Formats: sequence, structure tokens, C-alpha cells
Amino acid sequence: MASDITMLDVREVCDFADFFVLMTAESTRQINTLVEEIEGALKGKGTRLHHREGTPDGGWVLLDFSDVIVHIFRAEDRDYYRLEGAWQGAVETVRIQ
Repeated sequence: MASDITMLDVREVCDFADFFVLMTAESTRQINTLVEEIEGALKGKGTRLHHREGTPDGGWVLLDFSDVIVHIFRAEDRDYYRLEGAWQGAVETVRIQ
């Protein structure tokens, strides 16, 4: 469902997380489904959601699992915020188109 999935290692440039995972969804419904699936899968592994921000209707949701922060965007919002470029020195460790 998600596209353009990127994981950035931000340990050297960020003091509140180790990794950012960014992904693009095509619709509000897809964002909602991704949020539910990610939260459910990680809860099943014993990982606690620390904080959630944004809404599917707003085009962006952040899921903060402490060391890993997941950003789910609609394409136009991802292009607008350009988080990959905002963290100079972050290392791209995974990219799935």
C-alpha cells in the first residue's frame, strides 16, 4: 500500500530518535490503514506507541515509537515538507520504491 519507503539513520544528527521511516500513501484511507497496521504489528511485538500526531485527513500522520519515528504522508504533503532534505547528515539506510 505504501510507496517510496525510506528509512533514515538520524542518530548522528538527532537527539530524540535513532531512525525515521517515511512513506507515501495515495489516499486518506490508505494512510488510516497504514497507521492501523503499523500500530497493530508493533503492539503485537510489545512496542509501545509513545505519541501520535496529525490525521489521515490532514495528509500526514506521525507515529513516535521513541527510537523510531514513522511519517506517513500523502504525496503532495511529502513533497512540501521534504524531510529527507531537512536532516543534513542523516544516512539513508533503506529505500523501497
